Amino acid sequence: MDRRNFLKSAGIAGAATISSAMGLEGPAPAAAQAVSGHTGSQPKRLTFATLRRADGYSVGVRTSRGVLDVAAAEQDFHTNAPTTIDAVLAGQGDLAGLAQLVQKADASAAPERYFIAVDKARFGPCVTNPEKIICVGLNYRKHAAETGQPVPSVPILFNKFNNALNHHGGAIAVSEEPAEKFDYEAELVIVIGRTARNVSESDALGYVLGYCTGNDFSARDLQMRTSQWMLGKTGDGFAPIGPWLVSADQVDPDNLKIGCKVNGEVRQDWTTSDMVFNCSQIISYASKYMTLKPGDIIFTGTPHGVILGLPRDKQVWLKAGDRLVTSIEKLGDLEFSLT
Repeated sequence: MDRRNFLKSAGIAGAATISSAMGLEGPAPAAAQAVSGHTGSQPKRLTFATLRRADGYSVGVRTSRGVLDVAAAEQDFHTNAPTTIDAVLAGQGDLAGLAQLVQKADASAAPERYFIAVDKARFGPCVTNPEKIICVGLNYRKHAAETGQPVPSVPILFNKFNNALNHHGGAIAVSEEPAEKFDYEAELVIVIGRTARNVSESDALGYVLGYCTGNDFSARDLQMRTSQWMLGKTGDGFAPIGPWLVSADQVDPDNLKIGCKVNGEVRQDWTTSDMVFNCSQIISYASKYMTLKPGDIIFTGTPHGVILGLPRDKQVWLKAGDRLVTSIEKLGDLEFSLT
């Protein structure tokens, strides 16, 4: 197969998942094939990551050999490829250069300089500098029911800030927060790739660069202190996302298995088809009131199974030492711990 062929799958062989239907599907492509070009203004058939390096962030590209450290490869091979996810989102550099980097790194005398095994990679947030972090509340029918709330007639929007960004393998220091009722929320996250204002529902998905796994971590006692939820939603590290950012052409966002485990116990196991407002509707609605820009991220809501939805005598809140795994079909597993 020609080395310039597009990425055949967003799959990761052997990824730990909640069930066999979860996780990234299909065989991982050969290193020399795990590349893409640009069709229009959006990346196609690419699975990105952010890698933490001593000198800052580098964009990574998922291949069967591991994650290509694009900054390291570009330093040696000079293909004009974008070296950060910010550059990808800004349309800087040549995405076709990624194809050349994979080829050159794979054929080099020391490919281990450029490809990092997934279990050895130090991930950063798969989007590192969003202008806006928008969240949607009560956006699954069974979640609204478990909390005793009516199904919303319009999307309930609230926000987080960049201090909340966190990553696969990260930690949330709950022991340092002035709160006690910590809860998980497995969520599909939309990553905007094109400037969007007043877009129609029929056109909305064309403005998406890709999707990732996220968790809208919450301190319920702070969230419920007032009618405004923000205080319980935007603590430091309360928005882990990643590890993968999968290009939109590989994903049907409204038909994905989604779930969460706490210390190995399944707590959420559902599907995005239960959303009250699907991704097209969310994007269109938000774009009527604000300009969505490349790199903006939207947490689309959580399914039922959160601690808040349990009877009060069954509510055992999260604590330091707990380990969480959030999983979304085709997007993979996001792991983080509490300290």
